[in-house]
This record gives sequence, C-alpha cells and structure tokens, in this order.
Amino acid sequence: MAKQAKDKKHKSIEEALWDSANKLRGSVEPSEYKHVVLGLIFLKFASDKFEERKAELIAEGKVKYLDMVEFYTSKNVFYLPQVSRWSYLIDNAKQDDIAIKIDTALFTVEKNNPALKGALPDNYYSRMNLDVSKLASLLDTINNIDTLRDKQQDIVGRVYEYFLSKFALAEGKGKGEFYTPKSIVNLIAEMLEPYKGKIYDPACGSGGMFVQSIKFIQAHHGNTKDVSIYGQEYTATTYKLAKMNLAIRGITANLGDVPENTFFRDQHKDLKADFVMANPPFNQKQWRAENELTTDPRWAGYEVPPTGNANYAWILNMVSKLSENGVAGFILANGALGGGGDEYKIRRKLIVNNLVEAILVLP
Repeated sequence: MAKQAKDKKHKSIEEALWDSANKLRGSVEPSEYKHVVLGLIFLKFASDKFEERKAELIAEGKVKYLDMVEFYTSKNVFYLPQVSRWSYLIDNAKQDDIAIKIDTALFTVEKNNPALKGALPDNYYSRMNLDVSKLASLLDTINNIDTLRDKQQDIVGRVYEYFLSKFALAEGKGKGEFYTPKSIVNLIAEMLEPYKGKIYDPACGSGGMFVQSIKFIQAHHGNTKDVSIYGQEYTATTYKLAKMNLAIRGITANLGDVPENTFFRDQHKDLKADFVMANPPFNQKQWRAENELTTDPRWAGYEVPPTGNANYAWILNMVSKLSENGVAGFILANGALGGGGDEYKIRRKLIVNNLVEAILVLP
C-alpha cells in the first residue's frame, strides 16, 4: 500500500506538470514547449543538487570554499552562480523579465560547467514571448518537486521520461525523432546486456538508449564506470535534450562536438563499439544525392545503399562501428526485411557474412 501511495503521488506530480505545461499552449507548439518545461526541470534538479552540496560544505566547516567550483564538480554537482539558482528564479517569478532571467541562468550554468557545453537552450525563453503569468505558474508547479527526496526512485528521471513520452504522443507523426518507447529500449538492452565496453548510438535522439543501458547495469549490480558512451544526433534541439537528459543523471557521454548528420559528418570515425543500440529514422528518403558518399568506407564490401531509402545505410554504418566481438541491436520499419535491388544484395551479404543473429517482429 505504501508503494502504491508513493506511485500515486509521483503520478500526480507528473500530471500536474503536464497540466501546467499545457497552459502554455496557444502561442507555443507542443514541439516547442517541451523545451520550455525540460529546461526548467533541469535547472530545478541542478539547483537542488547544488544546495545539497553547499549544505554539506557548511556542515563540514568549509564555508570559505562555498564558491569554489571544484568543491562541487568533484562530487558530480554543477556549480551555480547566484543568478542560476532556483531560489533566485522563484523570487523573481512574477517579474516581467523572468524569461530573460531564465535565459541568463541557463547561459551562466553552461558557461561555468564545461561538461554542459552546447547542452542548454540559448536565449530560448525570451524568444518565445511566453505569457508571464503562465510561466510563473509553471515555475511554481516545478518548485513543488523535491528532486532529491528519493534517490532510489530517480524522481527527476521519471518526470523527464514521462514528459518525453507525452510530448512524443502529442506530436504524433515523427515522434520517434527524439523518443523511443521505453519498452523497446529496455528490450534491446536486455538482449544485448551492455555490461562492459563502448556503447554507440548513431541517431541517439534524447539519449534513451544510454539511460536504459546504465539502468540495466545498475539493476544487475554491475559497475557503470565499466562503460563509455558515444552518440550522434542531427537535430540541434534534440541534441540539447540528450545532453540535458544525460546530465541530470550524471551520465558522461561523447555526443560529438555539435549536432551533425551521421552520414556526412561522422564524429566517431575510428570508433569500434562493443554495443550498438539505435532507433534510426525509418525509410529516410533522399538522404544523399546520387553521386555522394559512393566510396564511403562504411559500405566497404557491400553495395552502396540506395538514395531512396537510408535503412541499409544506417545498418552498414552500425556494422562498420562494431568491434571484433561487438553486437548491435536496433529497430527499423518492417519494410527493411524486404526490398530488391541493392538492398537485397546488402541483406544477402549480411547473412552470408553471418552477421544476423536474430530478427524480432514487434506488434
């Protein structure tokens, strides 16, 4: 009963946030207001962690070190200057310039923490022309989340996942661009068992594959320090989502220096991964021009993937990244199992080369 009551409370927090976020609709599209909400959740969590660490330093009699960045980063905590702290934003929530203050807070956090470079929204809130009263209401709702109350339950992670899934459903077509259903991600992780080594996702979206890999290791009492994470994402806003999603969980990852097209600017050219996990875009058309990437080393030994569909380009990219004993698990449209021409020839060679271990057709 106690667990059910706790879960119900968590759900009410998530739903209250969703209701508050929905009030922003009108002037803001769902595809946009997810960034409004998730940026603020990140700030709340980072601030709670900062205040917790600050209290520890005071309790240890280290008051003179309260503004020394390394005393926070050494504990995997982001250092927050005064203008970036949640308490400062709440004190100014009703001010007309609150959107500018939020932008300043995010900019200052990123500037003071190199690990967040390129992760946070840039002058986003002031550009959105958000209604001040609705934004203040959202701040107030997020203020009620005690992000540190139950470290085992990963409250912030749950809220984050809830929002990503709800936004994906709200956006409908194209939702897989930044979010893969948790059940599918979990299935891939359970099949691959990524205990130790390098994990790679060439179309990492908001980073769900990486989060689930870490959860898998923790659930099986492994050591998360035994894995290193590499990814790439093309869409700039989704790249930021991934960086925030990983940062709030303390997961270190190399997502490339910038958001970029995996085919035309591969930021992990020499990578050999032990595990590849991916949900790349389905049936991507005109992904290259007829004369582009025809001699790319990633298709060495295979036909060049056709310009009309990138499914096999994604597959060969993943094959090229595998270490000697590496294994890949990915989801594609059922159509990838058929098709003639060069796709057929590539598919045949993959089987002849004994690279296909299993195919699951999901409902």
